[in-house]
Amino acid sequence: MYNFITIFIKCPVCGQSLMDHSKKVDNEQSINLIIKNENQKGFIWLSAIYGSYNHITEVEINDGDVVEFFCPHCRTQLLGKAKCNSCDAPMIDFHLDMGGRVSICSRSGCKNHAIEFEDLTLALKKLYQEYGFRGREYPKHLDLRTHSEPQITKESEAREIIETGTFLAAYCPHCKKSLIENEMLRLKISNGEEGELLLSPYLNVFTSKSTIFLPEDKTVKDLKCFHCDKSLIVKDKDCGKCGSPVASISLSARTKLIDFYICTKKGCKWHGLEEADLYEIRLEDSDEW
Repeated sequence: MYNFITIFIKCPVCGQSLMDHSKKVDNEQSINLIIKNENQKGFIWLSAIYGSYNHITEVEINDGDVVEFFCPHCRTQLLGKAKCNSCDAPMIDFHLDMGGRVSICSRSGCKNHAIEFEDLTLALKKLYQEYGFRGREYPKHLDLRTHSEPQITKESEAREIIETGTFLAAYCPHCKKSLIENEMLRLKISNGEEGELLLSPYLNVFTSKSTIFLPEDKTVKDLKCFHCDKSLIVKDKDCGKCGSPVASISLSARTKLIDFYICTKKGCKWHGLEEADLYEIRLEDSDEW
């Protein structure tokens, strides 16, 4: 399943939320825990995107290490009742705020995890109503039922405005094939190892998920089309916000394809258009503006 599900969890002992709004992982609020590994102890921030294994940690962890998890509020060690059916390490259980639990393996590198709802119908209703549908989360400052049309100006009459939340029909600039698969923007990624990067295809919704670990605030080595395997990195063009290399994809706008640039630095939200297209098209609420 490629659609994003953001999980919101709390400590099974004291019941307090484990979500950290100040520390972003995968451009979303993270899950904050204390971990212990041999003689080291410190904080870890896990991705709240279900199925993502990205994290930030103060403790050095090697693949195969079994770590202990503690609640940052009550300091109680968190342990599940079961062992991992893949590697036999202890499973760690957390409570979902919508009812149910999510379990993860305590062994670094093991990708065994599970989610269990108390009431599946109620959980799906909350996911669609509160957390968005098909990966789309509407901007929190807008009430889509009541917000009025934007004021028409001479500039907006002359230029097409791609509004926040618009679905972006994305194509490879080389082979011209669609980069959308299962309603997600799918790219190949290279960062020491090969994997896939799944991006939200909605403008100004920055949710992402990768099949390999991507350090926060670091650039990736390469982004490629999953059809033709050609690199999307653009030479002699940098991010307008942080100066990192950018990748280019093609978007369908009006009656032509336009170049759309995204920053290759994890966590940077800059994106922009080719200078020649700025006379005809504007991206609503983008950092470039």
